[in-house]
Amino acid sequence: MATPSQLAQLQDQIRTSYDSLSKRLKQVARYILDNGNTIPFETIASIAEKADVPPSTLIRFANNYGFDGFNEMKQVFRQHLMEGTVNYAERASLSRQTASEDPGAPETPAEILKVFSMVNEQALQQLSGQIKAEDLEHAVKLLDEAENIYVIGFRRSFSIAAYLTYAFRHLERRTFLIDGLGGMFTEQLNMVRPTDVVISISNSPYAQEVVDLVSMGAAQGAKQIAITDSLVSPLTAFSEVCFIVREAQVDGFRSQIASMCLAQTLMMSLALKNAHKIAASTQ
Repeated sequence: MATPSQLAQLQDQIRTSYDSLSKRLKQVARYILDNGNTIPFETIASIAEKADVPPSTLIRFANNYGFDGFNEMKQVFRQHLMEGTVNYAERASLSRQTASEDPGAPETPAEILKVFSMVNEQALQQLSGQIKAEDLEHAVKLLDEAENIYVIGFRRSFSIAAYLTYAFRHLERRTFLIDGLGGMFTEQLNMVRPTDVVISISNSPYAQEVVDLVSMGAAQGAKQIAITDSLVSPLTAFSEVCFIVREAQVDGFRSQIASMCLAQTLMMSLALKNAHKIAASTQ
């Protein structure tokens, strides 16, 4: 099961609406669809010249698809390019190359720290407004009633999955980290039951192994909690509770601060629920 990237969705939108565009917007559309790999490296002036339109047409084109400006649309192409580059040194190099219209891009360690701190602060401020209180209550209830908890998170999501496993075990909950050691992804989850809860963490581009395991858990009746980044994430279709977390990003590097904050919230909420039960039982 593959889920289209944000870029693929944008390209599909452009293709679908192409016939309804004006002549000049069609010129931009053709250039955008034919040159997706070079868009991140080009200036607005260069793109306008090659598409044979005024720069203002690019802004109108971007506005037509819900962007505030063409630079915002360019970020979709840039992010797609970054996500396809696994090597971090190469990703940093690409970031510099594609930052031609951002002379204020951070360069020194102190500048990078300042930018990461600022964008993470904004992401954390937004987090509490994005997460519904009833979803938190429902998730904690599912975790409290679970016989076993299975946690899935690969690649950059692995640290969040590992933390949740560590934290829940300290709460004396039977918790299992699905890490696929030896390629045993399905074998580690094949004992899951309807009395269990599966927590899955995955962001675009979504790890296929996570999608397959979440589908397997659903087929076996387990309750599911998802932590992901979009309403079109493949995890949403299987989850009783789905938390959409918007992480901060700098130069194609996605933070995990907001997801970790949510993970700690679930842990602390479950710990307090346990404490209240113990207090009630001793009265």
